[in-house]
Order: sequence, then structure tokens, then C-alpha cells
Amino acid sequence: MNITIAPLITSPVTTEIVERKGLGHPDTLCDALAEQFSLALSRFYLDRFGFILHHNVDKGLLWGGAARPAFGGGEVLQPMEIFLTGRATCEFRGVKIPVEELAIEASRRWLKEHLHALDPERHVRIHTLIRRSSPDLIELFLRGQKTGAVLANDTSCGVGYAPLDTLERTVLQVERHLNSPAIKAAHPELGEDIKVMGTRQGDSIILTIACALIDRHVASLTDYLAKKVRLRELALAAARQASDARVAVEVNTADGDNEESIYLTVTGTSAEAGDDGQVGRGNRVNGLIAFYRPMSMEAAAGKNPISHVGKLYNVAAHRIAHAVASEVAGVQEVYCYLVSQIGRPIQEPQIADLHVRVKEGCALHEIRPYIAEIAQAHLSTVDTLWRDLLAGEQTIF
Repeated sequence: MNITIAPLITSPVTTEIVERKGLGHPDTLCDALAEQFSLALSRFYLDRFGFILHHNVDKGLLWGGAARPAFGGGEVLQPMEIFLTGRATCEFRGVKIPVEELAIEASRRWLKEHLHALDPERHVRIHTLIRRSSPDLIELFLRGQKTGAVLANDTSCGVGYAPLDTLERTVLQVERHLNSPAIKAAHPELGEDIKVMGTRQGDSIILTIACALIDRHVASLTDYLAKKVRLRELALAAARQASDARVAVEVNTADGDNEESIYLTVTGTSAEAGDDGQVGRGNRVNGLIAFYRPMSMEAAAGKNPISHVGKLYNVAAHRIAHAVASEVAGVQEVYCYLVSQIGRPIQEPQIADLHVRVKEGCALHEIRPYIAEIAQAHLSTVDTLWRDLLAGEQTIF
């Protein structure tokens, strides 16, 4: 295997930008439902046939609805519509796969569990536009099943890096805290559509937070403004737990001075009326959009977890980078790039390229064998990542 290890040489970043689109953001909703669809298919295939069959349901669109929010409780006028599209094995060994039923059930279950003010029966319509997988990809997929060597079903590049820096940790911590079950129980007025845009200049961080408030938990404009102040305090406290940097937080900065110009919703997501969404436009597999870091354009959500390197190599690259950064003494930072070739075993990328920044006093050539050993170990087990994905132990958005 061609594993290359080179010095990471970059200029110090004095200005940095990092974004996270929260659980209720329309783009994140599309990623989540595409992935839930893939997981539902995978579990059905596994339970019924003993192995996962070919599918890629990584295309999806959310068409926003229409709503009339009002203090004390408004109404959804037109439901949002979600289109889940792609390819799947729809019949195997004479058994018809209930593709549409699996998609709708998995989507509604996820929405019910994660958006506390949205009714997935009344507020959402789900459409499945699935056609049979192409015969050549099915054959490639089954060939790997027969030989025991999983073959890449695409030529693609996966990218990962570690460790997360201060701004990245802060942005991630703030959104996850605000969308945690404990916060929702204590502050039901906070919707799940929370976007955090973080900027850093030197040692100063500014977080701009857009958070949909839920109308039935807001009594008036005065109450809205008071709850917005409390939201800022919650975000600031979470940021200070993640960082010692100077942090400023600004919330819903587009708000005007009347009830028609504030971020008030019925369901807790802008998808009810104000925004649309699409698979692949949101967070990368580490949960962030880090503009000063290497990123893949691949939409990992919805891709099959067995052979699609557009998903597996992005997960593996982050895992390799994290393992090297945390396990090898003297390593300060790691970037990892993996390139596949369609039809080749997924454990054998064309290129596994690691760029490593070492701490002062450490020589890269002395630790290169340990780095290569870690990369090799992770690549040798990339064909088992599907187990973590099905068990929910690996997030991809």
C-alpha cells in the first residue's frame, strides 16, 4: 500500500471561520433522513438475507412549507415536503423490499425523536423516488460479497484532520449543548434549527447564532426578547466551558423591533416556511464546516456503508488523523487524504497521504513508522466500519 507521510507546512492562521448547522437546519434534516433511510435498508437487508445489499440513497431535497407563527401558538399552513431519491436493491431472491415503507417509517421516527415541536404526521410529507441500482454496480457489490474483499464502488477522495482547534470545539460544543435534551426540557421555546457561525481573529471569538424560537412557548415580544437574552447566556456559558478565549455571542441578529420581524416559528425549524434543504450542503462527517481546513465535497449521508468510499474514506481519514494525533508522542496536527479506485479493495487506497506537524524537538523521520502502522491498521479494518454506522456509534453530520 502506498502510504506517504510528509511534513505539514502551513502558515499560522490568524483569522478563522467555522460553521455548524444544527439538528433542525433544513440541510441537516436532509442529511439525517437520507442516512436513516440507508440504515433502515441496511438493517432490513441484513436481517432478511444475512448481508447488506447495494444501495445509494444519498440524494434528497427538502421543499419548505408555509406557516403562520403567532405568540402563544400559530399554525402550519402547508407542510414541508421531503424527497428522498437514489438507487436501491428493490427485489432480491424473489423477495420484494418495502423500500417506501422503510423510508417513511425511518424518517418519521427520527423527526419525532429529534424535533420536539414538529408533528411528523401533519407537518411533513415524505416522497420516495427510488429506482433499481445499476446492474454493473450490483454485480460489483455482489462480487465483493462472494470473494470476501469489499470493492470500492466509486473513485473518490476522503479527507480528515485532527485535532479540533479551539474555535471548532467551541462551535460544536455550543450547538450540541443548545440542542441537548436537558436544555430542551428546561427551555422548550428553543427550536432545533440552530446555526452557529464562529469567527476568530487572534484570540477573540465571535459566535453568531441563529435559533428558531417556538411560538407557543413565547407570550409576547417582550417575552421573546427576554428568552433571546437567556439563549445568549446559555450559549456563552457553553462556549466558556469549551474555551478560555475571549468569546462574544450574538443571537438572531436579523431581528427587527416588531413581531413580524423576529425569528418565531411553529415547529422550531425554518423549513416550515423560510428555507429549503439539500443532502450534502451541510456539515462534514466531523459535524463541522471548517473553511480553513481540507474538506471533501462528498455527501456522506445515505451512501451504502459497505463499499461507498465517499462515506467510508471520509470517516476513516478522520479516524486515522485522530489516532495519530492522540497516540503518537510529538505529533501536533495531522491531515489525512485517502483516494480510492473503483473496483479495487477498499482496504487498498490508491494513495494514503498524511501530512504531519510535529512539536518542537520531535523529528518526523523518527516517528514515521508508528504513523504508518496506525494508518495501516485503520485501513485494514475499513470494511468493518459499517458495524459502527449501524450501531449509531459514528456520526456523519
